[in-house]
Amino acid sequence: MDSSSTKDNFIILYKLIMKNLAVIPARGGSKRIPNKNIRLFNEKPIIQYSIEAAYNSGLFEEVMVSTDDQKIAQIAIELGAKVPFYRSAAAAGDHATLAEVIIDVMDSYQAKGLSFDYFCCILATAPFVTVEKLKEGYKKLIDEKFDSVVPFVHYPVPIQQALKINPENNKVEMFFDDQYGIRTQDFVPSYYDAGMFYWMKPESVKSKRRISCDNTGAVILSELETHDIDTENDWKIAEQKYYYIHNVVNKK
Repeated sequence: MDSSSTKDNFIILYKLIMKNLAVIPARGGSKRIPNKNIRLFNEKPIIQYSIEAAYNSGLFEEVMVSTDDQKIAQIAIELGAKVPFYRSAAAAGDHATLAEVIIDVMDSYQAKGLSFDYFCCILATAPFVTVEKLKEGYKKLIDEKFDSVVPFVHYPVPIQQALKINPENNKVEMFFDDQYGIRTQDFVPSYYDAGMFYWMKPESVKSKRRISCDNTGAVILSELETHDIDTENDWKIAEQKYYYIHNVVNKK
């Protein structure tokens, strides 16, 4: 039996006994990219990729969108997601953390008498998310008894040798001068958050008020498997990368 079949059998077994919720946070009023969460990405609202991946994974009892915006809610519902309530004012603020958004969702469901064993927060601007990676993250969460599992990408260069420009004299300096001269291959690898999805135990998020903690596991992605979208240039590059993956790489 191949690894994908083993993983699918595991998912089927756990879905019989566990209730999982997919939460897709999509606040209105994005400033750097207007209407970012519902803007067309390769001819589809970008949030659609997250909704479809969640449903196609077969992992979730419910797929919901947490939003404060009526237009986003309408599009989400048309795409098959649920919007059982709107986000509270506190969780919709500019400085609300992702953990606070998830806790807001938990509290709103509990007020309805509903609870879930595990949550997966899938970002609305994650067109590279796949069913396979969602399943991999869930299996790791259960098998290795983590409180959360997050996709990470390897930094292409050692962060220990990062440079800065001193604003007082415009000279180049190292952040960590004691790391000068060390061979690249001798550094411990470093990673960054892929900004794609977050599997979590609800009780851990609620008690620590953060998603990533001291008991977090990782799903490792390549740079080709994800792309952070914060600017117009990011958006254009991400669309080109997505097209390349799905029309060149996957057809070889």
